[in-house]
Amino acid sequence: MMMIRQCLAIMRREFFYMWRDKGLRCILLAGPLLGLLLFYATYSARVLKDIPTAIADLDRSGASLELARDIRNTENLKVVACPDSFDELNELIKNGKAVVGIVIPENYGKDVSLHRQTRVEVIVDGSNMIYATNAASAALSVTRTLGARTGINTLVARGIQPLQAKEAYQSVDFREEAWFNPALNYACFIVLALALNIWQQCCTLAACMTIVGETGAGSWYQIKSLGLSKFKLFFSKSAAQVITFMVISLPVFFLAFVIFKIPLRCGFPVFFLFNLAFVIALHSVGTLASGIARNAVNSTRFGMLVALPSFILSGYTWPLEAMPHYLQVIVKILPQTWYFQGINFLTFKNPDWAFMTRFFLAFFAIAAACYGAAAVIVSRRL
Repeated sequence: MMMIRQCLAIMRREFFYMWRDKGLRCILLAGPLLGLLLFYATYSARVLKDIPTAIADLDRSGASLELARDIRNTENLKVVACPDSFDELNELIKNGKAVVGIVIPENYGKDVSLHRQTRVEVIVDGSNMIYATNAASAALSVTRTLGARTGINTLVARGIQPLQAKEAYQSVDFREEAWFNPALNYACFIVLALALNIWQQCCTLAACMTIVGETGAGSWYQIKSLGLSKFKLFFSKSAAQVITFMVISLPVFFLAFVIFKIPLRCGFPVFFLFNLAFVIALHSVGTLASGIARNAVNSTRFGMLVALPSFILSGYTWPLEAMPHYLQVIVKILPQTWYFQGINFLTFKNPDWAFMTRFFLAFFAIAAACYGAAAVIVSRRL
């Protein structure tokens, strides 16, 4: 009972110190929530629509005007200009006034009426990858539809019945079907991950004070004089911080899943346990940084050096398989890599326990290694 009372007393002390630090309190409470609100507002459109498009009709025939009209009726493209030449179209794209440029060549109407092959050029500004990907997808849907219709008309003109022409031209029907995120909703994919990235950075910042916050301030010697062991002190401090990190995540999850309706395919208890395992592993990394550093400033630098690039390196936005092999190996020692990979599975696919076991084992292995190394360092230093 004495040990439990001592641990609870240290935990209360840690909660008090974390709350008393106004800067840290604001970062922990406001950082993740503000990030979620900003990112949700940014991606509230969920899909890109009204992509600026310019049509350069160099033919001005009835067929070309019909083609331009069909492009105008495309769901995600918005025709903002009709330049008279390719050079004008080039300037529009170069100046960012259009993302998609469509060039209808001269003699387009004549070639179509004579059932000769003709080429309509579709240009996509690739300087912004998100815009370019969505623009290319929208333009591709247009070209497929119009190309199929022109091909069927050509076969009909050669004496084939319309139904037979359609079956002949579309003898192989390729159907595209997106699973787990059918609408390809970018908000569902990225908003929660970006908010949790801010959350893990804030938690890392706080965890980096676990050891150096005592040894740097000299309070450890006062506690030691009371006969309290290093294990009790740092175990209790760590428990208090882990609880705090989980508590500040709950409003983020409430807003994300209840208010903003971001999908969560797995049960919340599983999701909560997964986040708890990650927090323990993340805290161990911060504790190790705190043990290595000689002062609070360097400890924070070490922690943020790991936390800041970890989201990019996690494989969430760029596949791990596309990274160099040596980098794939290195990033697997970071808990963030396992975390953001697991978040993607839990929010979209509801994997079973057998599949998720390796993620939990990775968290526990990282925690054991980092806490163990921090314990050795602290024992030698003190």
